[in-house]
Amino acid sequence: MAVFSGDHWTFIFGLCGNIISFFVFLAPLPTFYKIYKKKSTEGFQSIPYVVALFSAMLWIYYAFLKSNTTLLITINSFGCFIETLYVCFFLFYASNKARIHTMKLLGASVFGGFGAIVLVTQFLFKGVVRAQVVGWICLVFSLCVFVAPLCILRQVIRTKSVEHMPFLLSVFLTLSAVAWFFYGLLLKDFNIAIPNVLGFVFGILQILLYAMYRKKTIPSPREQKLPEIVLQTPPAAVIILGEDNTWNNKNKNKTQLPELTQEQIIDIMKLGSLQVYKDDKINVPSSAH
Repeated sequence: MAVFSGDHWTFIFGLCGNIISFFVFLAPLPTFYKIYKKKSTEGFQSIPYVVALFSAMLWIYYAFLKSNTTLLITINSFGCFIETLYVCFFLFYASNKARIHTMKLLGASVFGGFGAIVLVTQFLFKGVVRAQVVGWICLVFSLCVFVAPLCILRQVIRTKSVEHMPFLLSVFLTLSAVAWFFYGLLLKDFNIAIPNVLGFVFGILQILLYAMYRKKTIPSPREQKLPEIVLQTPPAAVIILGEDNTWNNKNKNKTQLPELTQEQIIDIMKLGSLQVYKDDKINVPSSAH
């Protein structure tokens, strides 16, 4: 019976990490479909996509400084591609204010931050030391990214609602952390393994909180129905005239209504039409009698 070697397990976990991370990168597609339908980015922010783009670029740079990291290059290359599309799509539909803010983020992180890291590490460090320094930078940045969900966890605990915490995304992020942890562990690269320990812990916390509060989700104001108030108008009094112009009522005596001549009926109709014209402020010429 053949037993997998360490290299085989490294490849398996790296491949699993690629597949799971592929779906994680595609998770924002429903958000951008909403932006497309609204033709506006109102209510959405570009920070997650700029940060993800910066992270993918860092890991690609680190992977090129190491050996046996092909699977790290493949998934982060796809991440750079898809996050660039997200940012461009966001810029296309963003308002002028949001567009300027996004351009500043891109300039500060992608061009300024990443460019500075490449220049400093290329000129000040060499060989193994350069890879270690870039690895430490990736480690610290990944820890900051994994700590970001703390604000979501706090919101879930405070509101006792998981409305803003997608369950499937939490599951995929947890599985991704597990796969990349073992990939880094088998490669003996702790810059990859250590951040994913934190990612796994926060992923489990999100799943536990979802299990605790999924039935206690508070409906949003749009979903809350106001109590229906039924206004009942009093029944209109209906006078039924028989052939003898009498008011038919079983509980009351029959009362004879006065008969009107044809001329009187015509005069009443004329007076009614004049009153309507008067209310509408329309000048009506006097009728010839």
